Amino acid sequence: MAVKKKDRLELLEAMDVLEREKGIKKEIIIDALKTALVNAYQKNYDDSNANVEVVIDENTGAYKLMALKTVVDEVTNPVEEISLAEATLVNRGYEVGDQFRVEVTPRDFGRIAAQTAKNVVLQKLREEERRVVYEKYNRLQDDLINGTVSREDSRYIYVDLGDGVEAAMNIRDRMPNENYRIGDRIEVYVTRVSENTRGPQVFVSRTAPDLLKRLFEKEVPEISEGLVEVKGIVREAGDRAKIAVFSRDEDIDPVGTCVGPRGTRVQTIVNQLGGENIDIVKFEEEPEQFIRNALNPAEVQAVIFDENNGEVEEMGVDEEGNERDPRIHRGCAVIVPDDQLSLAIGKRGQNVRLAAQLTGYKIDIKPYSEVAEDYQEEETAE
Repeated sequence: MAVKKKDRLELLEAMDVLEREKGIKKEIIIDALKTALVNAYQKNYDDSNANVEVVIDENTGAYKLMALKTVVDEVTNPVEEISLAEATLVNRGYEVGDQFRVEVTPRDFGRIAAQTAKNVVLQKLREEERRVVYEKYNRLQDDLINGTVSREDSRYIYVDLGDGVEAAMNIRDRMPNENYRIGDRIEVYVTRVSENTRGPQVFVSRTAPDLLKRLFEKEVPEISEGLVEVKGIVREAGDRAKIAVFSRDEDIDPVGTCVGPRGTRVQTIVNQLGGENIDIVKFEEEPEQFIRNALNPAEVQAVIFDENNGEVEEMGVDEEGNERDPRIHRGCAVIVPDDQLSLAIGKRGQNVRLAAQLTGYKIDIKPYSEVAEDYQEEETAE
């Protein structure tokens, strides 16, 4: 039984719609249909013709299954070969080595073919829909997106982004000072987008340092316009962050620009992060001044760099026993007034820890009283 004319016309119409509205070229569907029909034939019928191909008329939707055999003098494999004598009974032009084609379309293949065609069209439609959604969210990687908390399991909080897509946020990407409830609207940072058979899998974060960068880009036009550069961000999410900013325009104060009139710009971001404290410091090419700025709000009397700075420092092995790459040693001692010691170190060492991460230097905070004698001798010698 051949495929009914109605089914052929519906197939052609479906292919036209997919090409016009979804951008799936007709040739792609036809190629997929050919493969599917060959598989259906080999699955449902005695495979006495191992090598078959499908010929489809793109104008009418009619098709034929053709067996391919090689013309030989003497047949040793009837499935793949046909004798020259037998081939020339069909066409005298055949020679040894030619490909012989003969139609082998089963009479009752129409029902299987019609169902196969529908399945192929639906599959291509699903694939295209997944591709479109994947490309949409892949373009949003490293950017902010809004969603609604939809559910939670032992590993992730899921955020509904629309389009039937749920983003996953694991424990380390959750703000420790935030509680997420079903139905909450939240803004998240897209860290990674992967593709699988069910569609794109989007991973998001509220703790990534670049989330803070994107918030500043939204709130501070001078950053998005390139007049102020973000040189570095470090965070202990939900508690405190430091951001280093810089401007090549001497008329622009990068710190004041980010703080905003009466602190409105930075306060807006603080509110979006549930009260996370944000230190905005001016980036300096000169390490000493940058370290001083990074330790803000503490007052710094002196920065004394290690004598072995610049030397290669072996890193040993990590917790899993893997060798770490060596790095260049960068360290310094920072002298502060005694009454500034706790401010410089910060609660649980947070201020100096973040300053070290921001500048790339190991920082050893020392009170002036501890080094006063040595420091005075050094100043006298100079």
